[in-house]
Amino acid sequence: MSTTTVLRSLNIDNINPHVKEAKYAVRGELAVRSEDYRAKLAEGAEDLPFDKIISANIGNPQQLDQKPITFFRQVLSLLEYPPLLEKEDVLLNQLGYKSDVIERAKWLLKTVGSVGAYSASAGATGIKESVAEFIEARDGFPANPADIYLSAGASSGVNTLLHIICATPHTGVLVPIPQYPLYTASLSVLNAKCVPYYLDEAKSWGTDLEAIKEAHKKAVSEGTDVRAIVIINPGNPTGASLSEDDVKAVIDFAAQEKLVVMADEVYQTNVFMGKFHSFKSVLRAMQKEEPEKYKNVELASLHSVSKGMVGECGHRGGYFELCGFDPAVQEQIYKFVSISLCAPVIGQCLVELMVNPPKEGEPSYELYKQEYDGIFAGLQKRATALYEAFKGMEGVKCGEPQGSMYLFPTITLSDKAVAAAKADGRSPDEFYAFRLLDATGVCVVPGAGFGQKENTLHFRTTFLAPGTEWVGRIGKFHSDFMDEFR
Repeated sequence: MSTTTVLRSLNIDNINPHVKEAKYAVRGELAVRSEDYRAKLAEGAEDLPFDKIISANIGNPQQLDQKPITFFRQVLSLLEYPPLLEKEDVLLNQLGYKSDVIERAKWLLKTVGSVGAYSASAGATGIKESVAEFIEARDGFPANPADIYLSAGASSGVNTLLHIICATPHTGVLVPIPQYPLYTASLSVLNAKCVPYYLDEAKSWGTDLEAIKEAHKKAVSEGTDVRAIVIINPGNPTGASLSEDDVKAVIDFAAQEKLVVMADEVYQTNVFMGKFHSFKSVLRAMQKEEPEKYKNVELASLHSVSKGMVGECGHRGGYFELCGFDPAVQEQIYKFVSISLCAPVIGQCLVELMVNPPKEGEPSYELYKQEYDGIFAGLQKRATALYEAFKGMEGVKCGEPQGSMYLFPTITLSDKAVAAAKADGRSPDEFYAFRLLDATGVCVVPGAGFGQKENTLHFRTTFLAPGTEWVGRIGKFHSDFMDEFR
């Protein structure tokens, strides 16, 4: 019993048990300790074996020195303080703003009125129209602005959709393992069931249709009402990009079993190998070939300004598009998002800039392309450096980086290290990650936080941090750790 029971109305024993049950490893104990170290360094501490913290635990690009896109931030500055538009000559001749920046800011202000005012619940109409045009240009199939909902990042969209889907404690959602813990945590809070299906590490973490079928069959046999399947493409934490055949197989299975497909596509521009295939484009092509078979497939696709070359996590902008949903259900989705009034309007504007960036021939295009390509090349370079470092580490196996912002290597630890972890009250990969942080200042996330097959160990690291010096720190630590527990 909590010692605060008689002192306050709320105590740890009487709050919502589903919140207590939820776990979110990305911002767990390791992250808290890393922030304690960061605070000590800021205070001038000299007794730590490192001089800075590398937050490789979370896909937070601008915390790790990814620079904002100039066009985006210039437009946002005018949206936040419109009187600047009264000094166009100063903007153009002294501050380096281009004419298309000013034109876009004026258009957005006309569209939203003020970024300090609420928009329509599902988002500003003009911005939703821009999103629809982007989707149509990307996929080659029409998009209806009425089916697009602007959200406070993709996470808010996930929260909305799961609230609609999860009707009872018996509702189940198929979730890939390893997975981004947003899904399992949200299902815990909603008192619904996570139905895990394992990705195939031997096939670069691709989807395994047989594993999906087996997980679905088992859950149904146990009385679970499986309603939906989550796909993260490109993958988090694995970085895998799905082939078109993989996407088709998931849609086909969803059609057979009447499952809602939740396609988390926030890393769609972070693709190093192969090509990104959106679920919307593949679904529409399948519907064109066999309209009766696939006409009732329900698809919710999510995107965000937080990842890719945009990296504007703190502005909380995103959207989801619905395909094939019952109009009566969409009315309830609209009601649900209305409860939160609207997504942050400045984030909505940033979504518009993401989906409608400067085009070739426009004044800001050259700098935009230079910045965009530079960020992409930097990410790919660091991903390759990290991958090469892992290849040279004893007991570490890692697939070649395909996309997103992460690598998810397998680690094999000695019995002695496993015993030391047990004595410390931690899983072996968690023990390894804490020792890594304490020795190097590099914060990663143990594989257990994302789910992994029994008797396997992993960790997830971003490759967002600038430079490669910190990669060397990991290599030296790993060598010392393996020697200590040999």
